Amino acid sequence: MSRIRLAVVGAGAFGRNHLRVLRELDSAELVAAVDSDPGRAAAAAREFGCEALSDYRALAGRVDAAVVAVPTTAHAAVAVPLLEAGIDVLVEKPIAPDLDSAQRMAAAAQSRGRILQVGHLERYNPAVEAVQKILTTPLFFEIHRMSVFSPRSLDVDVVLDLMIHDIDIVLAMTGAMPEEIRAVGLAILSHKVDIANVRLAFANGCVANLTASRVSTEKVRKVRIFQPSQYISLDYQKREAAVFTVGEKGQFPPDAMTAELGLGDRQIGFDLLTPDKQEPLRAELADFVECVSRRSAPRVLADDAIRALEVSLAILGRIEEHLQLVSRTLSNRRTY
Repeated sequence: MSRIRLAVVGAGAFGRNHLRVLRELDSAELVAAVDSDPGRAAAAAREFGCEALSDYRALAGRVDAAVVAVPTTAHAAVAVPLLEAGIDVLVEKPIAPDLDSAQRMAAAAQSRGRILQVGHLERYNPAVEAVQKILTTPLFFEIHRMSVFSPRSLDVDVVLDLMIHDIDIVLAMTGAMPEEIRAVGLAILSHKVDIANVRLAFANGCVANLTASRVSTEKVRKVRIFQPSQYISLDYQKREAAVFTVGEKGQFPPDAMTAELGLGDRQIGFDLLTPDKQEPLRAELADFVECVSRRSAPRVLADDAIRALEVSLAILGRIEEHLQLVSRTLSNRRTY
């Protein structure tokens, strides 16, 4: 199999991670680091052994595929011309800041027969992959994603910056869109929402509670999932999951870790899922390169990313409604 020629557009923090991994993939040939800042492009090119470019349009005819790691607000402006030039694209999440831009990207990929993959990285987390295999009917999610404040990604709010990872996972695990959305959020250190709490309710009775913050004192990446007779605690950072299963005595293997419940013949069994802890970004990029080579569909389609964006934007609408309610309440109090 011939190596796939790739470039990375955007040599910031995310872009440099992509450059690092692509340089190490045997199936990829890293051609260029592209950045509108020539100095940053040159520095990245020196570090990762490729050409420096300041204009992504120079990639036409020189690469098979490109990673777009520019600010979210510029995703469509960069990705659409690349797709129209016959270049397959992996674009960082969120796919775009608005549905119109996202749909233009999807339409460009479809009309030119190009692959458009979206970087919802947690889909490639080995713990998520392991949990997917044992899911039956998830009925309740409790999710926390906390980060310390950083000046990066302030072009979008915490919902599009952090929470969208978990929104995508919930939609993938439930296979449905929520029927009801409730949300609150506040701007703390930036001019956009920095902390948010969300409740998603689904037609089958499943409920997902999500909290995301980029003003925390610690980094937390945890998901708790409850389904009939089973509780799953997934840690994105450790890339492992603990599974607690309630069943009858004799249901579990003789060497399984179990505990008596004091409820007749019922027991609780414990299992720790510790899959191969491959770096998710490496798995994602290897999958993208293989999809480009084989002309196969990626794990995260544009339609998946558009659904996650649609839910995220609806959440932001609910947050705005809540903020207006609070403002009216405070205003009414001041009139007394």
